[in-house]
Amino acid sequence: MGYILRVLAAFGLLSLTYNPTQYNFARLAEANWSAQMPLAVLFGLLLLVGYIIYLRATLRSIGLFGMCLVLALVAALLWVASDYGWLSFDNPTRNIWLAIVALSVVLGIGLSWSHVRRALSGQADMDDVDE
Repeated sequence: MGYILRVLAAFGLLSLTYNPTQYNFARLAEANWSAQMPLAVLFGLLLLVGYIIYLRATLRSIGLFGMCLVLALVAALLWVASDYGWLSFDNPTRNIWLAIVALSVVLGIGLSWSHVRRALSGQADMDDVDE
């Protein structure tokens, strides 16, 4: 259940930043920059904090190679779904949502990897602490 919540939180972060609807940070900040600059900066910084948390945890747990590998696995899954006719890439709006879901899976796995590794191997990951 924790993994699903992490993926959903990543999905929320990514879709709040940009999605094909008019309700996202990029479009709202662009449309209201002159009238609501302080609010746009505040929301941008909040999103940046979310990205730093997710990206730092993901890079520390699976690294850049792991991120690319997970993204390649998700892309291969989408390719198989397209090859079997279960999915079509004709709709650009759907493609953006699929990209958001794919990136959410990558970030969710990165944030959850320490828990998965501990469950599989019985070994806990620990950060280096300088005292």
